[in-house]
Amino acid sequence: MSSNNSYHLTDTDIERYMQRALQLAALGAGHVSPNPMVGCVIVHQNRIIGEGWHQRYGDWHAEVNAVNDVADKSLLPESDVFVTLEPCSHFGKTPPCADLLVKHRVKRVFVCNDDPNPLVAGKGIAKLQAAGIAVQTGILAKEGRALNKRFFTFFEKKRPYITLKWAESADGFIAKNNYEAVQISNALSRRWVHRLRSEEDAIMVGYRTALYDNPQLNTRFWTGKNPVRVLIDKDLSLPATHLLLTDGQATLCYNDELNEQRNNVTFIKIPYASTQLTAVLADLYQRKIQSLIVEGGSALLQQFIDQGLWDEAQVWKSWVKIQSGIAAPLFNQTPVSQHSVGDNHLRRYQFVS
Repeated sequence: MSSNNSYHLTDTDIERYMQRALQLAALGAGHVSPNPMVGCVIVHQNRIIGEGWHQRYGDWHAEVNAVNDVADKSLLPESDVFVTLEPCSHFGKTPPCADLLVKHRVKRVFVCNDDPNPLVAGKGIAKLQAAGIAVQTGILAKEGRALNKRFFTFFEKKRPYITLKWAESADGFIAKNNYEAVQISNALSRRWVHRLRSEEDAIMVGYRTALYDNPQLNTRFWTGKNPVRVLIDKDLSLPATHLLLTDGQATLCYNDELNEQRNNVTFIKIPYASTQLTAVLADLYQRKIQSLIVEGGSALLQQFIDQGLWDEAQVWKSWVKIQSGIAAPLFNQTPVSQHSVGDNHLRRYQFVS
C-alpha cells in the first residue's frame, strides 16, 4: 500500500482522539488495580484503525489490544498512537509496550500522562524517542490524572487514595443514640455505593460500626469484586461471631496486640498512638492497596478529616429526621458537585491542600 503522509492532525483532532482513549481506559474501572486504567487509539490518515484498553489485571495492556485490533498491520508505520499513560518499558506480567510500538515502527505517539511508577517514569518515552519515534506528552493531562487519581496518589503520596463516605439524616445524625442503625439510604443510593466499593481496593470501618452494624462490606447490590475489608479494633473486642471475622471475605484487622493470620483475617499489630492512622495507611501502601473507602463510624471519619487524610468525600443526605443520636462528622467544605438520587441527595467534596 502506498504511503501518504500529507495529512495533518489539528489540536482539536489530537484532543478528540485522546478523549476517546480516555473513554476506553475508563472501561477498566474496578478490574485492573493495582495497574492503572489505560486506553489506546491508533489513527491512520485521520481515521481510527485500532482501539484497545487494559481490561483486567494480568492481561494484555491497552497498546497490545489496540495493535491487535488493527486489521492491516502494514499501516502501523504511518500511524499515530494515542495512549493515556506512558507506555511501559519493563517486563511485568506482560512484555514492555514501548518495545511493541518500536517493533511496529509507529510514526508518532501522543501521551496523556507520564507514568509516576519508578519502574517506568520516563523510560518508556525515552525508549520510543531513541528509536526515532516522535512523542508528544501532556494531551488532556488533567483529565488523565482525574481518571487515574488512585494510581497517582499511591505513587506520589505513598498511601492509598482515600474516599470518605457516610449517610446522614436531614438533621445531621448517622444513627440513634444507642447506635441503632436508621435506614437513611434508599435502594438506588445503596447500589451507587456498592458500585463505588467494586471500584476500590479496600473499605474501612471502626470497632463500633463493626460491632453495632455487623456489616458485610461487600458488593452484593452490584456486579464486581469485593474490596478488602479493613477493621480498626484496638483491643480485639469484636465478637468472634461477627461477619467481618467469619464470612470468608478478606479482612485486615489493625490492633494493639498481635500479628497473626486466622482464616480470612490478617491481624496486624500497630501500637495505638496519635500517628496510628498514618501507620495504618503506610502498611496498606506496602500491601499495594491503592484506594480506600472509609465508611464509619463518625469518630473514625472525624479522625481522617481532622488529620487532613482524605482526597474525596461522598456525603448522602436523607429527608428522614432522627431528632437525636450520633452526630455526623463535622465537615466544613464546599461540595464540588451534588445531585439527587431518589429521595437521597449526594454531595461530593474534593480535598484542596
